Amino acid sequence: MKKQVILIMTDTTRKDMLGCYGNPKMITPNLDRLAQEGIRYENAYTCQPVCGPARSAIFTGTFPHTNGVVTNSVAMCENVKTIGQRLRDNGFHCGYIGKWHLDGYDYFGTGWCPDGWDDKYWYDMRRYLDELSEADRIRSRKSDTSFDSDMTEEFTYAYRCSKRAVDFIEEYKDEDFFLTVSYDEPHGPYICPAPYNTMYSDFSFDDNPNYEDDLSQKPFMQRLWAGDGLNKSKEELNKPSKKLALFLGCNSFVDSQIGKVLDKIREAVPDAMVIYTSDHGDMLGNHRLYNKDAACYKEIANIPLLIKGGESGKVVTAPASHIDLAPTILEYMGVPIPKLLEGKSMLPQIYDTSVRINDVVYTEFTRYEVDHDGFGGLQIMRSIISDRYKLVIHLLDSDEFYDMKEDPYEVHNLINDEKYAEIRNQLHDTLLEHMNQTRDLYRGYQWACRSWRPDKVPTWANDGYTRQRENEEYEPRQLDYDTGLPMEHAVRKKIAKNVKK
Repeated sequence: MKKQVILIMTDTTRKDMLGCYGNPKMITPNLDRLAQEGIRYENAYTCQPVCGPARSAIFTGTFPHTNGVVTNSVAMCENVKTIGQRLRDNGFHCGYIGKWHLDGYDYFGTGWCPDGWDDKYWYDMRRYLDELSEADRIRSRKSDTSFDSDMTEEFTYAYRCSKRAVDFIEEYKDEDFFLTVSYDEPHGPYICPAPYNTMYSDFSFDDNPNYEDDLSQKPFMQRLWAGDGLNKSKEELNKPSKKLALFLGCNSFVDSQIGKVLDKIREAVPDAMVIYTSDHGDMLGNHRLYNKDAACYKEIANIPLLIKGGESGKVVTAPASHIDLAPTILEYMGVPIPKLLEGKSMLPQIYDTSVRINDVVYTEFTRYEVDHDGFGGLQIMRSIISDRYKLVIHLLDSDEFYDMKEDPYEVHNLINDEKYAEIRNQLHDTLLEHMNQTRDLYRGYQWACRSWRPDKVPTWANDGYTRQRENEEYEPRQLDYDTGLPMEHAVRKKIAKNVKK
């Protein structure tokens, strides 16, 4: 059997924007069908709810704090290899069609195909804009274009991405390959033709308690983020609007374009593994917030994840993470998983959904974007999520802890509730160890010494370890500072030096 994987991504798709996740008001028949053909993950989390950092984790198998993409408009470190490069170097043909957002450039990209991918099919948003006249470039960035009399699906980025994806599959259907199809839709400016442009004109989400979250027990930055939303009623926060209607219409439109790719897969490569996900969601008024930022609320961090290639019609409720996609794809392709990857292969779970891969997963935040003055600036966050609990540490602010069984809408912050102290502290210790093991650039005693953790005592040496990088495939082994010889162990206690007094 050929080794073929197609990864399909959308941008800013919340989990409740797919019908298969229990919202019958959402018109997404193609992704709903994919869910029936494969596995639907209920508790999958992005590694950072921002475009570039989220994608960096997916395509490198390392967290943003490791690969350097800690914010939008920052490029990956030179010695970081993508899954495209790794697979290409092991004899697999790799295509990438759509939004990239990992070159450190502007929103649209450079138009230059990165190493590892097929330049013939490379189609970032710069290449799309290069096809348009100046007038049409401007039209492509305005929501009202959706209502122009001459607006057609052929004008959209989604249509052109799908067309190239179908062509790629037809050309390489008899070969091993890895293809990514990365749509910008339904991200703003929400361009979609009729009938999608009016499909959700009277839509509002079902009411829930977090529209009335006054944020008084939440981090201060969330109240700044909410702005005048703090004074709005739940009816004002969750009401039909032109912007919301176009956003959800664009979501249904991109589902229709994804359907063309899925149809081609069923026709030409029916045994291929198919993965669908989104980089993050949007608050859309929940918790009085909009967009995304340094938070781990389900609306932005708990993303949709569908995988076809093993069991069908199943649902996995155990925690899952984008960090595990790269090792999963590598194992499926028969390529050894490098030591430096920070996730685990989900392949055993894909073949048998009773297998548990993760007890906890992690989400982080450092900054929204280098180019923007807004969005709170520096907001450093690390979080750990289990089946039931969520601990969120805001280095420069107060922290959050939620019991998602008793409080599924994440309204009641229990960070100082001593009834939860034992499980809260266990998760805290696990998070600190994760930061250590992944060589988190931002680790330090401040993460341990929180107001609710009086047993933690700050020390200048922190944990006293040296942790060097292991990249056995592409770099020489790093040298031990104390010997000048190749390091024997990447993680080791730092040798204390005798200081002459």
